[in-house]
Amino acid sequence: MKKEIHPNNYRPVVFKDMSNEEIFISRSTINAKETIEIDGVTYPLVKLEITSSSHPFYTGKQKLVDTAGRVDKFMSRYGNRNKKK
Repeated sequence: MKKEIHPNNYRPVVFKDMSNEEIFISRSTINAKETIEIDGVTYPLVKLEITSSSHPFYTGKQKLVDTAGRVDKFMSRYGNRNKKK
């Protein structure tokens, strides 16, 4: 490996799935604005909309994840195209 091209600030970071509130700790260099305390230790917190614990491909369950009304916006634009006039 080449020296001095890889980041040196790897540290434990908490990733939180906002759809099911599941958390996991992994090492990362990502910058986080929030922190969370787990078992008396403070970690940087990164919030995610979807992870493998909530994604339908991994869970086998169909679940509609609509974070900003995107589905409603799509349906209002394109949902009525198959209806006969």
